[in-house]
Amino acid sequence: MQIILSMLIFGTIGVFRRWIPYPSSVVALARSVIGLAFLLLVRAAKHERVDRAAVKRNLWKLLLLGAMMGINWIFLFEAYNYTSVAAATMCYYMAPVFIILLSPIVFGEKITLRKGICAAVAVFGMVLVSDVLTSGLHGAKGLLFGLIAAALYAAVVIGNRTLKDISAEDRTVMQFAGAAAVMLPYVLLTVDLPALEPTPSALLLLLLVGVVHTGIAYVLYFGGIACVPAQTAALLSYIDPVVAVILSLTILKEPMSQTAMLGAVLVIGAMIVSEITPQKD
Repeated sequence: MQIILSMLIFGTIGVFRRWIPYPSSVVALARSVIGLAFLLLVRAAKHERVDRAAVKRNLWKLLLLGAMMGINWIFLFEAYNYTSVAAATMCYYMAPVFIILLSPIVFGEKITLRKGICAAVAVFGMVLVSDVLTSGLHGAKGLLFGLIAAALYAAVVIGNRTLKDISAEDRTVMQFAGAAAVMLPYVLLTVDLPALEPTPSALLLLLLVGVVHTGIAYVLYFGGIACVPAQTAALLSYIDPVVAVILSLTILKEPMSQTAMLGAVLVIGAMIVSEITPQKD
């Protein structure tokens, strides 16, 4: 239930991003800072401390992965600005394809026939989602940003597999800190902060994205994955794009052709099948 609830929350972030009238870098910075503060408060309330020795062993990797996470958020939020939430989310969920393709290079793992077919089907589904076959390159910038975000997320996932003897909670805290450390100077150099109108509604939405979509969602997710098999957690993660597509169609009233809907089904279905381990007799 914790994983399901966290995925339901993650699935709504595209809608909230649409309602925040600030640059994507500002939204990503606020998400990392507020999410970090929330996680630290939760850990303090539970009397949990950061394992400094584990952090020190992995410090530079954690900071690099945090920077990549922050940049990933910027590209994802920009994707929402240039294309529909559904299309941007489908692009983002190409991350497992990147992981499948990079695993032989990074970890020496073999791509099984099933995973190879699933990756190919997901790529074809992504072509259908983009509607490039019928509408040309309209919205291509948003799709490109979504795919860049997916590639960065895949790199973060792969990078986390190289970390040594550090808890998921400590990883998240340090990566949020790394994301904030990289994005703060970038925002200060590129955004005219005094020109931004700090309206109550915009500030409330930023707070919700930081506390609910980042802090609470990550606490629920990590609490859930500690209690279920990894495959179950992976399969439940596909609740996120399903929710995003539904909200894109119903709340934002964004158009989605039948071809794009078929593509979304292919992307999600192929990645779910790729996560299922065949039963052995």
